Amino acid sequence: MKKICYFVTILILALLLILVCLIKGRQSVQTESETAAVEVAAGANGEYIKWVDFNITYEALCAAYDLDVNSYDAPVHLNWIELLAYVGAKEGGTFGKKSVSLLEKLASELSEGKTTMAELTEDMKYYKYYYEAYEAVLGGMVGEYEIEQETEDGGRQWKKVYGLKAFSPIAKGFEYTDYDDFGSSRSYGYKRPHLGHDMMGQIGTPIIAIESGYVEALGWNQYGGWRIGIRSFDGKRYYYYAHLRQNFPYALELKEGSVVTAGDVIGYMGHTGYSTKENTNNIETVHLHWGMQLIFDESQKEGNNEIWIDCYALTRFLYKNRSLTEKNQETKEWFRHFNMKDPAVENYQKKAQKTPPSAPSDPSQAQRYPDVLSSAFPVRIDKLPLDQKA
Repeated sequence: MKKICYFVTILILALLLILVCLIKGRQSVQTESETAAVEVAAGANGEYIKWVDFNITYEALCAAYDLDVNSYDAPVHLNWIELLAYVGAKEGGTFGKKSVSLLEKLASELSEGKTTMAELTEDMKYYKYYYEAYEAVLGGMVGEYEIEQETEDGGRQWKKVYGLKAFSPIAKGFEYTDYDDFGSSRSYGYKRPHLGHDMMGQIGTPIIAIESGYVEALGWNQYGGWRIGIRSFDGKRYYYYAHLRQNFPYALELKEGSVVTAGDVIGYMGHTGYSTKENTNNIETVHLHWGMQLIFDESQKEGNNEIWIDCYALTRFLYKNRSLTEKNQETKEWFRHFNMKDPAVENYQKKAQKTPPSAPSDPSQAQRYPDVLSSAFPVRIDKLPLDQKA
């Protein structure tokens, strides 16, 4: 009898030990997962975000965008950035094969009124971080705007639409090759990672303003050659276009302070750079280098705290909207074929009239595109799917 009691006691102790090990193991996994999330969102604990890993896939961008546009006039209008931030917070910033299904399930629950985004994210520790981070990247790319479209008789008419109002940096009809080269090594001047995206093409290919904004930098940089830096109106995005064409790098009227509309031609592809001497072709391969810097605080603009994101998936996404251009045979300059009225431009110019901006606006833009100041929108709003190109 004593032996039986002894064995039962040993068995119970063994089972308790196994149970304790299982609990500890689960806690360890949870701790590791939470630590990873904390590392991703490390900047959220400071006064402003200090680091962003933009890992949203092309497929997730397309799915979230379609859900947003298709629900524009529905009782529940889905916000693509909110959808993406939810998946980002749920998956620790990782977008895998199930990301699209997660987006679709979330959209279904919200559309059917089963829940709200506020209810779903109330206890999500890092949702606010991911929303702020993704909004900084994508905030100016979707909305209402007005654009010229060709009529059946060959004329043009203005049409108000809701959809993608950001453009590919390469004009329609000009082909290029690219791959995900973010973070690859560069050695000119000093060893450093590649903080942008290269698009290889032909000399003179028109380079397009991805988003509306104002020219913050224009001129020579020994690393980027002839380059343009355009700041979004909300100040969160700095678009960097580099290695522009020798002798004729920019749109003729472009200068620091110029206001540009998404889809405008701003410059031409080349291979300048890697030299302290201006106008030098030292880059072996003709290409456009474009990069997006995120700025949550002005101290991040230059120095050791800069935030540059991987733009490969975003470049694929923007290919859906390419600006058609035409050439002025006298000046050899290219211009967009269909003009666009972006409310963001109008709002910025109105504010500029009241409060002079740090970078003065370019009056020549208003002369070239006088309709951009018009506020008379038609009543009808059409949703713009990704396959409809301007």
